[in-house]
Amino acid sequence: MTAPLVVIGDALLDVDIMGVSRRLCPDAPVPVIEQPQERPRPGGAGLAALLAAADGREVVLVTALADDDPGRRLRAMLAAHMEVAAFRLHGATPCKMRIQSDGQPVARLDVGEGRAVDGPVGPSVARAVADAGAVLVSDYGRGVTGHAAVRAMLEELGGRVPIVWDPHPLGEAPVPGTRLLTPNSDEAARLAAEHGADVDGTGLSAAARRARFLAETWGLGGVAVTLGPDGALLVEGGSDPQAAPFLAPAEPARGDACGAGDSFAARAAQVLADGGRLTDAVAAGVRRAAEFVGAGAASAVAAQLAATGSPRVAPGRDADAWDVVERTRRAGGTVVATGGCFDLLHAGHVSLLQQARRLGDCLIVCVNSDASVRRRKGPSRPVTTAADRVRVLQALSDVDAALVFDEDTPERLLERLRPDIWVKGADYAGAALPEADTVRGYGGEVVLLPFLEGRSTTRLLSHLPSGLPTPPSTSKGMPT
Repeated sequence: MTAPLVVIGDALLDVDIMGVSRRLCPDAPVPVIEQPQERPRPGGAGLAALLAAADGREVVLVTALADDDPGRRLRAMLAAHMEVAAFRLHGATPCKMRIQSDGQPVARLDVGEGRAVDGPVGPSVARAVADAGAVLVSDYGRGVTGHAAVRAMLEELGGRVPIVWDPHPLGEAPVPGTRLLTPNSDEAARLAAEHGADVDGTGLSAAARRARFLAETWGLGGVAVTLGPDGALLVEGGSDPQAAPFLAPAEPARGDACGAGDSFAARAAQVLADGGRLTDAVAAGVRRAAEFVGAGAASAVAAQLAATGSPRVAPGRDADAWDVVERTRRAGGTVVATGGCFDLLHAGHVSLLQQARRLGDCLIVCVNSDASVRRRKGPSRPVTTAADRVRVLQALSDVDAALVFDEDTPERLLERLRPDIWVKGADYAGAALPEADTVRGYGGEVVLLPFLEGRSTTRLLSHLPSGLPTPPSTSKGMPT
């Protein structure tokens, strides 16, 4: 059984108060918010733990909670998805309320000055930390990471299991043996200055120097400075001062970035828990943060909890495809789909996809899994894994989303997807398509489109040297 990921830190109750505004207040130039709806969600370490649990991992949250209404609401939301090992929070549970008008924040109210103070933490906390397979410290400056007992437990773990430390300006320094520190650029600048670094300027060079200083000062395995839409910059501890840092660029994502740092740190901790390298962890964290922002970020978590009680956080590519189809149908549009192996994308593929996209309002590509391709094409295929084939396809402007299927033919997937138009190349003219009956059965239409002569993956491979290696890994589903 895999040891759990233990998230340690300060949990907050975040509440989005969302309404509409049609007029200004008569006695002040501020909007009048009408029809307000309240959407609560966990914040701080609670959000980081929820994001990790949404990936299906066993998570234990170690935090401090007060026995008040916000604290009880917070515990109830979290306990449905993870074990909560909590000790006493002195004072009121911190609560942050964001007031939004037509989707735009107009004010934030912070109430509750509760803090964790030294004292007993109980056996559930000690047991959770001792059994951790990896630890994510989500410090929000409310005292959990400075608690004497908790800190002693963390110091005992340092170097034995991966620890990812997401810092806070009012929080504590990471314990010795911490594998990865994840400050944003402002936090890195402040932490470095507070500890005597003389680093001026902005940009990648300054971020790298600050990261290297912090790694050396605290004896860290690495420091990843998150750069918002520019991704994250990793400097590994103990590396040559002249060694180039690792930059993980971010995919473009527009929207509210609230909680993006938590999603980055949560994903990085999971990769390290599974034995991944620091570069793997940082790259995966950047991808997850971009997905999280694109999916609506923390506000979407609140909406999903309100609707279903379960967070659909940072969806994978499969979820993106279903969202595209749902939006297209709500708008009265036409869903077009096509399918194939798409092993070594070539001009014939591109031509077919361009023509298919012009037939409707979205194009979904159904891609044979690696196992499916092997059964159809032989043991030397595919040349590229499903994850790579999907990534290349989704980089094309004519492709809205992609889905992987593991069967030899896509009938089962088409039963769920039900595209209005199913497209294949004219090289199938005169052939009986096994999926045609499925498409026509629900009222869809099958269309054959012109295919560029002489372009095929088999033909391309025939001109390459023999003995091509098989892919390094296989995938039965979409990459996350």
